[in-house]
Amino acid sequence: MIRVKATPIHASDLHVLRGRYGFSPEFPTVGGHMECVGRIEALGPDTEGLTIGERVVAVAVPAVPGPHVAGTWQEYLVADTQRLLPVPDRLSDSSACQLAVNPLTALLLVTRELDVKPGEWLLQTAAGSTVGRLVIQLSRHLGIRTINVVRRRDAVEEIKALGGDEVICTEDEDLLQRVAEIAGQSGVRKAVDCVAGHVGAQVSQALAPGGEVVVYGALSTHRQTDPAALTIPLQARSVIYETKAVRGFWLNRWFGTASPEDALRALSEVRGLVADGVLSIPQGRPFPLERFTEAIALAETPARGAKPLFVFEDGSDNDAG
Repeated sequence: MIRVKATPIHASDLHVLRGRYGFSPEFPTVGGHMECVGRIEALGPDTEGLTIGERVVAVAVPAVPGPHVAGTWQEYLVADTQRLLPVPDRLSDSSACQLAVNPLTALLLVTRELDVKPGEWLLQTAAGSTVGRLVIQLSRHLGIRTINVVRRRDAVEEIKALGGDEVICTEDEDLLQRVAEIAGQSGVRKAVDCVAGHVGAQVSQALAPGGEVVVYGALSTHRQTDPAALTIPLQARSVIYETKAVRGFWLNRWFGTASPEDALRALSEVRGLVADGVLSIPQGRPFPLERFTEAIALAETPARGAKPLFVFEDGSDNDAG
């Protein structure tokens, strides 16, 4: 049993409540189907390797297929020990409670789903998103060159300062033309997309023959609930004759196929990258649960800055802000 100290509000948490995510819990339900940080309050019989009072990240991402996992938006959480990761004291509660979803997604996309090699180009959309920024940091660490797509001109310099090699602004630039200028007429072989819609289709067009794009989100349809709006208009010619591949990635399904040992290895790798400063997680903005309407409103605000966090203690033992 974990006494929860801090837990984030992710966009996917809100999608679950809207009924537009990849799974739907039985209602009423406790929200927060992602992650939290807290201290072990009690241990079940024959539990090994953990101690009462130890500070841990609880990974509450439901595996698909897999058993029910309790939501994190509550003061106490009962969790499987195979879903717990001890965290060092030098990591704040704010960083620790955001460790298991976005940084893990970035790591899996770059190193496992696409296995991008040093020196290769990686094209990504929504480069200013949380995962997009982590992909840039990780790619720079691994020697991978990134082409980063953003919507606003004022985001270009920020992405370059973060380490992005090339930035394409769709506000006033043609994505396909710019990719050809940067990577050559043949295009890039590997890409990640979390926008879908028209931009996702352009990414698939920008691929070299035999290239692949992994789609892990649909930001262009962020507030849509109609399944018909969640589309990527692909060109059949490029899929058939150029054998380009478009496939999805969903962290829940990854947890459903990975062994508990493999999942913990990947999480431990992420913990090391964050603890060593390779991956930087922006500080969240703490809210007590009583102010949940403000926290949800902030989570819904475009370009909101700090991610809202529910906090259940005063944070005196480790700053949650």
